[in-house]
Amino acid sequence: MVNQTNWRKAPAAMASPQNSSLQAWRDAAMVYFDRRVLVVLFLGFSSGLPLALVGGTLSVWLREEGISRATIGALTLVTMPYALKFLWAPLVDRLTLPVLGPLLGRRRGWALLTQVLLAAALVGLGTSDPAADVWRTAWLAVVVAFCSASQDIVVDAYRVETLDERTQGAGAAIYVLGYRFGLMASGAGALFVAAAAGWEAAYLAMAALVGVGMITVLLAPEPKVAASAESRAREAHVAAWLAARPHLRGWRADTLAWLYAAVVAPFAQFMTRRAWALALGFIAVYKLGDVLAGNMAGPFYVDIGFSKEEIASVTKLFGLWAAIAGGLLGGLLVGRVGTVRALMIGGVLQMLSNLGFALLAAKGADVGLLALVVGIENLTGGVATAAFVAYLSGLCDVAYTATQYALLSSFFKLGGDLLGANAGWLAEKLEWFNFFLFSTAGALPGLLLLTLLLRVERERGLAPAPG
Repeated sequence: MVNQTNWRKAPAAMASPQNSSLQAWRDAAMVYFDRRVLVVLFLGFSSGLPLALVGGTLSVWLREEGISRATIGALTLVTMPYALKFLWAPLVDRLTLPVLGPLLGRRRGWALLTQVLLAAALVGLGTSDPAADVWRTAWLAVVVAFCSASQDIVVDAYRVETLDERTQGAGAAIYVLGYRFGLMASGAGALFVAAAAGWEAAYLAMAALVGVGMITVLLAPEPKVAASAESRAREAHVAAWLAARPHLRGWRADTLAWLYAAVVAPFAQFMTRRAWALALGFIAVYKLGDVLAGNMAGPFYVDIGFSKEEIASVTKLFGLWAAIAGGLLGGLLVGRVGTVRALMIGGVLQMLSNLGFALLAAKGADVGLLALVVGIENLTGGVATAAFVAYLSGLCDVAYTATQYALLSSFFKLGGDLLGANAGWLAEKLEWFNFFLFSTAGALPGLLLLTLLLRVERERGLAPAPG
């Protein structure tokens, strides 16, 4: 009787794994309709929107106004706030704004403030005249970059604190997708508007699109901030140290405790990791070759004879989808071979893709070749970027994500800005063909440091063992 019962139940038991698999796929797909994930999509768009407006789009505008390549290369330094945002990230991370804080919460209050200031700065930048006063345009671009970098601090914190373990993967993917759409709007979109109605109209249109982020912030919930066991232990230790010193009681103790938790603890915790200095060096130079080529891509397209419409259609629209495909491929690669091996593969592919620009410089304004070169460059860049973001995310402690992620991404941006600022000077001295050969070699320092990280951190630490 027992055997008969078991036999009758066997078909159901055999069918169960298949049903469970189908249900798992349905559950995974439904994650993308989670309200929190959809909020991250629109916040990603808001974060990606300003970058091209002080980068590639701005460089095309400046070149059309007759600004020299050397000056355009030097003006890449206007994006320095992205590299220095770790300096004020603790303030944004811990301080609640008056008025907006009580109304919206700490995260949403800061997000709305940075977006309002960003829209105003874009209006100012769009109404400037670089041909008459390029330095006024440059300073307004710095203001735009500062507001944008501040928004990034808040959005990164909001994303990590809002999503749980079940939605983190989908949230990261959808954030990158939104970011790419923001880049498309400020890249291809701004160029199309500029071609039809002028640069002022283009920047005013982008200022209006900041409203997407504002509406999202107003409709989104305020996240709950979590603390790790290590962060609580660190702060309890400081509280005990202050309690043992009566002369530091009251506002002095409160101020010192706040400064320690906001400023000292995130950096102190990071420096307890093995090979942390080597990791920072690697972060600074990993995408150096890509940065050198990217900084001068806009002027290069203009110089060899491509129109704004061709630049927008091929490098912005087609390039966007190639980058998205590369990002998806990079995510699969990380899952298959591990983060560090994916970094190595992506770095080598990214380096070799720069040779396509040298070929384009030799051949001239060929739209078909441009599409091929841009497609390969964005695809390989997407692979490297996916692995790189996974690496940065893995370095952050859950209690200090906003400040530590700002530190790591700032180091990446700082390395690119300081070394990439010479791109225009190099392009003038070397001419385009030799310049892109040089940018190919610019990937080698990052690959060398990655090899050292692999050797030092083989067992455990900042860079996990391959595979």
